[in-house]
Amino acid sequence: MINETTPDLPDAAAGSLPPTAQAELAGTAWEELPHFCTGRHGVPDTPDILGAVLAADPAHRVRAVGDLYRLLLNQERVFPATAPAALVLARLLDDPRTLAEDRWERRAGRRPLRAELLNWLASFADIARLGVEDGVGTAQDLTAARAARPMLHDRIADFCDDDPLVREAALAATALLLADSSLASSVPRYAPAVRAVLAVSVDSYYRWIARERLAAWGEDVTGLVAAEEEHHAALDRARALADDPFGEGQEQAIRWLEAQPEDTAAPEQPGRRREDRIAPTQAAPHEPAPKPPVAAPGSEAGYQGPWRIAREEERAEWTFTPYIGVGPLHFGMTLEEITSALGEQPTISSYSHHDEDHQLNYADFAESGIRALFRGGRLGCVAVNALTGPQVRLDTAPLTGCVPSHVEDWLVHRTTLRPGSLTYSPAADPVFTDLGLAIRSQRAGDVVLTRPLFLRHDWLDLWHSLPSEEWNCS
Repeated sequence: MINETTPDLPDAAAGSLPPTAQAELAGTAWEELPHFCTGRHGVPDTPDILGAVLAADPAHRVRAVGDLYRLLLNQERVFPATAPAALVLARLLDDPRTLAEDRWERRAGRRPLRAELLNWLASFADIARLGVEDGVGTAQDLTAARAARPMLHDRIADFCDDDPLVREAALAATALLLADSSLASSVPRYAPAVRAVLAVSVDSYYRWIARERLAAWGEDVTGLVAAEEEHHAALDRARALADDPFGEGQEQAIRWLEAQPEDTAAPEQPGRRREDRIAPTQAAPHEPAPKPPVAAPGSEAGYQGPWRIAREEERAEWTFTPYIGVGPLHFGMTLEEITSALGEQPTISSYSHHDEDHQLNYADFAESGIRALFRGGRLGCVAVNALTGPQVRLDTAPLTGCVPSHVEDWLVHRTTLRPGSLTYSPAADPVFTDLGLAIRSQRAGDVVLTRPLFLRHDWLDLWHSLPSEEWNCS
């Protein structure tokens, strides 16, 4: 039976950082500045994350950048550690090691680490423009974030004439930092570049920043808005034709869509979702809340049939943190790291083959009772076996091996749902986007029980994310 353990931390230490970053790091009382999951087993503290950003191992760099989003800007919020971390990251930008290219979790395509750090700083600056009423942080944390903007602007300015990908990211961060009134005098310097570079980027988030900021600076954006609307209309028309097997223009539409540059924007960006940014609140007292779900009793002692259900004392007890991980597993892990964390080898590993490229789809761990699903060789989803998997709890309520309708009803009434925070898959599986949680059903003889799926942000579209083997587990 596997319980939560603390995995090894990345091999990079703060000593590998440039002297100015080391000084910034050493001069901060991090023990007083928690991030989203400070103190949780296996979750790195902020200095460990910052130290790993320049790790020699590319996998550790990618994980560290993912942790910056997951732990310091979780669900587009700032925390006590966020602003001090931003100041340290800004000290890393001129380090030659940030020129290393890789694929990062949040955005499509390859780009230098420097560009991705600037993208993180842009997200930070975007959130800093919002208010407490937008649910993005406490007044104290937002004040600290805003106070950091002038210093960040000074450190980022040198990169606005860099490599094209770095330049776009630097301009995006700069444009958002200029929301600080003390930096208003710099607007005329950057406005032409924002229009010439960001407004025509293939990245839809950059284009949105250009339109929003230029409009805020009093410039005419009518043409930019019209161009964006026409672009979306053309995409919609082409997609409709491409999906119509009887239409005359299907092949031409498919070729046109394939020729379009890939939008590198992250799935969700803070400012564009401001209208939905309402912190979840507890259900109103007058609404009768359903009782928490109860796990199905296990099979009788000695029963070893194909539908054997593990008893409560046989299941490991796991907890989960939305978009961070579940039990000892954290999103972004490799198969080797998962094998080490669970202490067992996979019983089944499924790969897809594209020419000479072999991509891992999923791996089943029979002893632990979980399936790890991958994209790009990194963990993006954990499916827990309803019959034999660990008992994963939310607010002490079980999620594994329960009556599906009871779990769904309890989750729906647990909080007041934000717009778009509950969706359904084509198989009618509820997907709770605030939790990164989907509740699927798995047969257990004559009944069905819950098979919870814990998801990274880019796995919420189950239909396009899950392999056929997972759909066949129902």
